[in-house]
Amino acid sequence: MMDEVTLPDNQRVILFNKRPDGMPTEDCFLLSEAPVPEIADGEVLVKTHFLSIDPYMRNAMRGGGNYGPLNPGDVMIGRGAGVVVASRHADFKPGDAVQSEFGWREYVALKGDGLRKLPPDLEPLSLSLGVVGQSAATAWVGLRDVAKVQRGETIVVSAAAGAVGSAVGQIGRILGCRVVGIAGGLEKCRHAVEDLGFDTCLDYKAGDLSGQLGKAVPEGIDVYFDNVGGETLDAVLEHVNEEARVAICGQISQYNLARPRPLENIGVLLAKGVMMQGFRIGSRLDRRDQALEELLGWWRDGRLEYRETVSEGFETAPAALLNMLSGGNRGKQVVRVTG
Repeated sequence: MMDEVTLPDNQRVILFNKRPDGMPTEDCFLLSEAPVPEIADGEVLVKTHFLSIDPYMRNAMRGGGNYGPLNPGDVMIGRGAGVVVASRHADFKPGDAVQSEFGWREYVALKGDGLRKLPPDLEPLSLSLGVVGQSAATAWVGLRDVAKVQRGETIVVSAAAGAVGSAVGQIGRILGCRVVGIAGGLEKCRHAVEDLGFDTCLDYKAGDLSGQLGKAVPEGIDVYFDNVGGETLDAVLEHVNEEARVAICGQISQYNLARPRPLENIGVLLAKGVMMQGFRIGSRLDRRDQALEELLGWWRDGRLEYRETVSEGFETAPAALLNMLSGGNRGKQVVRVTG
């Protein structure tokens, strides 16, 4: 039975307007209006409180690929967190906090089956998108299932101050590893070490990243968690150990290039028996739920720190995406829509 609730007739949505050539610009998006949807049996209507801003969005804007069809005129894709305002599903009631794929819209109708209900102590709700959400679950799966990290190993992670990279470093430390971050700028490196507990962090903007790595990891690298690709990946491969594992999570340095930079040190894979594997959390949803359960426990125990870059207002989502793609965020980039 759907609870009575007063709702507006229309809502704001942000459409994907055109494919970018290089770095996206704000005219790649269009602020529009659409009716607030009706819900059918088995569905809930959710008011969006936070939108998640993530690197995969840029890749999806190319068209095709593994992120589902995204064509000009479509509502822009993205995860969100919000609160149920009307329900025709027995397991959900108005006031329940939930997280799912929302798209860039103020209200969304979602099927109740498979919808993630958030625990009442999880505040702010944006944590369900970052350190107790998809970003940290990506880090967990990449370390445990792809890299099969072992206690005492040395982990290097790029984009160390970002949402996934900051989780990789903290999870690595919890699992008993030495963790070295790579980030852009002294302030981001300071944050990784002093706030997040990394053993050290290297500023790639200072130049000679390979030389910096040689000094920071003289014992070599057992696991590299790659979020950026390009020159950084090549520099890291110069320092990997025999049978090292490389988990490819993102290639953000390549997304705006017409022709991505080819890997130059690929011979290391053969010479040292290195395993390199790309992965997406969307293809490992069975493990994601287990990851989220353990992450929630660590968060409740005070073992996970987080930082967020919060953009205020629904209409700021395009600018928030451009900020994240240019490296302007520290921690998870989110948009606070309401609440």
